Amino acid sequence: MAISYKKLWKLLIDKDLKKKDLQKLAGISSASITKLGKNENVNTDILEKICKALNCDIADIMEMNDESKTRDGSIS
Repeated sequence: MAISYKKLWKLLIDKDLKKKDLQKLAGISSASITKLGKNENVNTDILEKICKALNCDIADIMEMNDESKTRDGSIS
């Protein structure tokens, strides 16, 4: 399983916010923003701060992807 933060980036676009705005609103480091941009693991405290800043649920900013499935849904 892999984590994707595509939902977070779409939410920022919908709210007309930039990554720098999120960093300030949530009080998180630029290193955390970089990790999110690379779909790397971040501390749950970071995710909680983002959810509070954007007034959303965890499912609104991330999703789990099954890496073993191909684009057409078949298992590789």
